[in-house]
Amino acid sequence: MFLGEYRHSLDDKGRIILPRKFRERLEPGCVVTKSEDRCLALYDDAGWHAYAEQIRTLPKMDRRVRLYSRAAFGQAHEDKPDKQGRITLPEHLRDYAGLSREVVIAGMDDRIEIWDAREWERVSREADGAFPEIAETLAQQMQRQVSEN
Repeated sequence: MFLGEYRHSLDDKGRIILPRKFRERLEPGCVVTKSEDRCLALYDDAGWHAYAEQIRTLPKMDRRVRLYSRAAFGQAHEDKPDKQGRITLPEHLRDYAGLSREVVIAGMDDRIEIWDAREWERVSREADGAFPEIAETLAQQMQRQVSEN
């Protein structure tokens, strides 16, 4: 499970240092791709295969599925951390996420999100503000599921 928030800087070659606690899991390799919220998603091998399988099950006759697949797979980047624990983020992915020098690497359970630091502050405030209401809605949904079973 990937957890926590870490602040790092992009170097001039578009590389970031991965948090030490994530490196062992990513050592065999990783995949970085676009995420839905204009950040980047970084997966270890198992996470990437699970994500790909979810997309594979969607109906390819649906144009939206094909567009999503093109963004997720066609622009994905495979990498392997170097000895210093760095990976390279290609320019097209940095541009998509609006990454500047300062980035946030956030553990999100089965994946890591990479955000521009200023944008992360904005979405974090939004999440903090919505957290109580969302928690209540989820609790109600869980209660309904328990009642139905």
